[in-house]
Amino acid sequence: MPIRTRLILWYTILLGAILIGFSFLLYGVLGYSLNVQVDRTLADRAQQIGAAIEAQGIIVSEKTGKIYLPQLEILVNVFSSPAIFIQVVRADGSAVVATHNLGTQRFPYDKGVVLANNQGLATYRTSMMEDSPLRIYSAPMLVNNQVVGAVQVGQSIKFIEETLRQVLLILTSGTALGLVVAAIVGAFVSGQALRPIEQINQTATRIVSAPDLKQRLPTSKTNDEVNRLTVTINGMLERLDNFFQAQVRLSADVSHELRTPLTAIRGNIDLLRSGAANDPAELAEALSIIDSELNRMSRIVADLLLLSHADAGLSLRMQTVELDTLILEVYRQARVMGNGLNIQLGHEDQAIIYGDADRLKQLLINLVTNAIKHTPSGGRVTISLYQDEAWIRVTVADTGRGIAPSALPHIFERFYRGENNDQKGMGLGLSIAQWIAQAHGGRITVQSELNHGSEFTLWLPTKKTASQADSRPTKLKYLT
Repeated sequence: MPIRTRLILWYTILLGAILIGFSFLLYGVLGYSLNVQVDRTLADRAQQIGAAIEAQGIIVSEKTGKIYLPQLEILVNVFSSPAIFIQVVRADGSAVVATHNLGTQRFPYDKGVVLANNQGLATYRTSMMEDSPLRIYSAPMLVNNQVVGAVQVGQSIKFIEETLRQVLLILTSGTALGLVVAAIVGAFVSGQALRPIEQINQTATRIVSAPDLKQRLPTSKTNDEVNRLTVTINGMLERLDNFFQAQVRLSADVSHELRTPLTAIRGNIDLLRSGAANDPAELAEALSIIDSELNRMSRIVADLLLLSHADAGLSLRMQTVELDTLILEVYRQARVMGNGLNIQLGHEDQAIIYGDADRLKQLLINLVTNAIKHTPSGGRVTISLYQDEAWIRVTVADTGRGIAPSALPHIFERFYRGENNDQKGMGLGLSIAQWIAQAHGGRITVQSELNHGSEFTLWLPTKKTASQADSRPTKLKYLT
């Protein structure tokens, strides 16, 4: 069942229950109030008549038979009205006198009422007289503490029934009309409320069938739940689009990176097949090239495997690491790779951190390799270690050609290589280094100036501030 239909049904049912409950309550309270008002009027009138009879001595004693009928008849007619009927009865229930508006009719005899009056109790009863309901109040009359009869006051309650019938008709009609209006208004309101959802659905359908994920859901200026949902979905689409584009670039870059060594390997194999295998010099050269390209392909696959593990949440082997000792090992390895460069150890503090020694060494080797790769012969590469209160900083500075300002925001992207880059490389080293730094709660920043060199800084939190993410550097530092 559609949400709109369910909303209309629930809204209508809830409103219907409220209206019906209110109608029952109003009907009951009104009926009770009208009946109580009639009973109170009858009791007051009977008390007035009884007091008047007693004060005027109209009934002296039933035993002596002295009842002044003319005075009694006048008296009861004085207290009567077109809607109030009065009669006086003896102790046995026989009528003595009645008001003129009763004519020849008398109140119906009720043995239970007579017995109650003779016991000194006043009673109410409802009887039918000429097909009209009559509410009768019967109060005993006492002379010398002896019941000599009763005053009976009656009033037709047909008007109560008619009033309640009209109220019931109004409540029923009003409830039915209210439910119809509620259903119509509910349909309109739910349609207006769910219209943005339908637009989101239609747009999402178009996005799914589109060849790319560039489309976005329309947002409104209202800060309601639907708008927040739209913003959230657009953010999700943005991430999906970035991931999709990254996958496309990854496929293209991997294909490009693997095509070159495969082409070199195939070319040398064809060369060997054409007779170069018979020449020891050419054979050795071809095999050397094939071995070099195979090593290159192995490094590509290993780096891609590491990045895929990182994306899947690769866990690190965390332990206590003496960072100054680790930097010394990197320095010794860098001197072997230096190719005539001046590799130096700069400022060096003692620092102990909690991390993965192998990954940290891989990070530093990547930074040093990158510095060596972009520093011409005769240049200098300096590795330094600083221990601050909150952060440990490892800097790798070179005197190479620097990084163009336009390339700085992209150097940590996978497979990124700047324009006019004649150096060999896959563009994965810095991406891996940045991931390792972030996995340790740190980050890599860079300062660079064209033709003046670059300085990469690894920020690692100390044990004291490892959990203080608010003080962690959050963006690259550029120097142009």
